Amino acid sequence: MRAHEIPPGILPTRRSLYYGGAWHEPASGLYADTINPAYDEAITQAPVAGADDVDAAVRAAQAAFPAWASLPPARRADYLRRAAAVLREHALPLAQLDSLNNGNPVSALLNDAGFAADGLEYFAGLAAEVKGETIPMGDGNLNYTVREPMGVIARIVAYNHPLMFAALRIAAPLAAGNTVVVKAPDQAPLSIIRLAELVGDIFPPGVVNFLCGGRECGDAMSRHPLVRKVTLIGGVPTGKAVMETAARDLKPVLLELGGKNALIAYPDADVDKLVQGIIGGMNFTWSGQSCGSTSRVFLHESIHDRVLEAVARLLPERHKPGIPIDPATTMGALVSRAQLQKVEGFVASALEEGARLVSGGKRPADPALAQGFFFEPTVFADVQPHMRLAREEVFGPILSVFKWRDEDALFEQVNDVDFGLTGSIWTRDLDTAHRAARRMTTGYVWINNTSQHFLGAPFGGVKQSGIGREECFEELLEFTYTKNVNIKLG
Repeated sequence: MRAHEIPPGILPTRRSLYYGGAWHEPASGLYADTINPAYDEAITQAPVAGADDVDAAVRAAQAAFPAWASLPPARRADYLRRAAAVLREHALPLAQLDSLNNGNPVSALLNDAGFAADGLEYFAGLAAEVKGETIPMGDGNLNYTVREPMGVIARIVAYNHPLMFAALRIAAPLAAGNTVVVKAPDQAPLSIIRLAELVGDIFPPGVVNFLCGGRECGDAMSRHPLVRKVTLIGGVPTGKAVMETAARDLKPVLLELGGKNALIAYPDADVDKLVQGIIGGMNFTWSGQSCGSTSRVFLHESIHDRVLEAVARLLPERHKPGIPIDPATTMGALVSRAQLQKVEGFVASALEEGARLVSGGKRPADPALAQGFFFEPTVFADVQPHMRLAREEVFGPILSVFKWRDEDALFEQVNDVDFGLTGSIWTRDLDTAHRAARRMTTGYVWINNTSQHFLGAPFGGVKQSGIGREECFEELLEFTYTKNVNIKLG
């Protein structure tokens, strides 16, 4: 890491695991380099938690659970609001830290701490809404339900927005009365260590706990007998592994997994706005590393050529890879060499299978970027449904463009993948918009928009894109169970 490029004061001062209200060295004594993707150089070392560390953290969370669950909801809400205020105060250095560690542009990451703070405040406001019902039973019986917190919740978060995911995803379980153990992504753990430094002491010891580690850490969290629910933001293979492990103890899971999301453009779409939506929906800012990216674009044949030409012309102007920590950068680096090689493999297979490369398709020529994991924003046309590029999630900056004519055949292709996270529909006709939204098998649909999340609107997928919903009231209820109480009256 080029030391002169690290803004002063942004690195965490600790290099330890945080649980039970204190800092702990990993039981194994193991540390691993964490990399700056812009240069493929180590920034510092991060602790690697193993099964013993997970056990200690979970037991600390379990010990804290009864007192936290018994707090009045308004008190729990106060803690969440205090944490939100701290996030807002440190938004810039947290964005800089994530940018150094995961390769995303600092200018775009500036919103992450604010959105996480919004989420903490949103769920603080819902803390008193964890309510039951009364059920008529006739004379002689009073029957009612209560919502109870589950206990220790394991939260495993992804590398594309580590700070935001970790801070936002503690909100709902804490508001409902649970305690939480968070696992940082092994590719980008630094902002979560810093988060522990900033908000750990706000909460009573053991209520929030933060670990760093790899597969062993995540597996130990999933299988620990005191963990009552496991949640993951990540890829499908990891989600399947978590679910398989959790199933041994019949643990419920909440999974936000991958996507192979479709953007559908009808003949009457506003072409100028559509072009902007196509580029924005692919999340080139994050080098395409977003599960919600609309990476499959279906253009009606009547507008296909001019829209494709406009996208190819505008894309290099909007997004050119650059050093992530530079505020002028609009597209960063991929998170690792393995991810870069994966993207290059998709380009090779697309060319071999007959897709037409429209733009990009290689690493940038700029010598200043030669050491890092940069890749040009890439567009392929003439993509066919059987191609690997059409069916598998790349998690990289590759946009696939399809041409369609018949609406029935269109939706057959759109829905004929294993994923169902998001979708986007572009039309000026209200009937068309509603009809298309009904026919799209996804958990979330934008109409004449892409990529935005709105607190209160359920986000989550179907099929292999996940289980459960987040960022809404349903997420709060995900961390409770219903208890029925029947009273025989005299």
